[in-house]
Amino acid sequence: MKKETYERITAPFRTNSKRAQTINVINKAITYAIYVAYPLLLIWLFFTEVDQGLIVDFMNNGLFIRALAVPLVSFVLLSVLRKALNAKRPYEVFGLDPIIPKKTKGKSFPSRHVFSIFVIGMTFLAVLKSPVFGIIILIMGAFLAIIRVVSGVHFPRDVIAGMILGILSGIIGFYLL
Repeated sequence: MKKETYERITAPFRTNSKRAQTINVINKAITYAIYVAYPLLLIWLFFTEVDQGLIVDFMNNGLFIRALAVPLVSFVLLSVLRKALNAKRPYEVFGLDPIIPKKTKGKSFPSRHVFSIFVIGMTFLAVLKSPVFGIIILIMGAFLAIIRVVSGVHFPRDVIAGMILGILSGIIGFYLL
């Protein structure tokens, strides 16, 4: 991405404080919604499976352990990859302040926010009978990916990679293993 493209993408938010504030609020709202929804899913699974005596039956019906392990292991592996690659963020490359306050140096690729929401969306899809919550979370993930780019904290490649890796982690962890 060229500096001109980055400036054009972020300009509507950089030049309007209300838009910038809205982007920040939506970013936080989506992030916090997942911080609440995922633990609630784990609590519900734990008590449901304890009731049914399934908590130790990992490979057959023990969804609690899998719903905990798949995102956790994936998150750790992604964090190691990010640290090893240590890709610069747009605001570092182009010398412009991000719309979302951020001071982190490097560790831009892949986006951990986007990865997390997509692997959690896949978790909801895998463990609940109805796909509604999982689909809602994946849609929220798409909005979060856009927000992370237009706010200047990630390049498009960062969020696309985060999305793909989050979905693949869910597929591998819930459907192939």
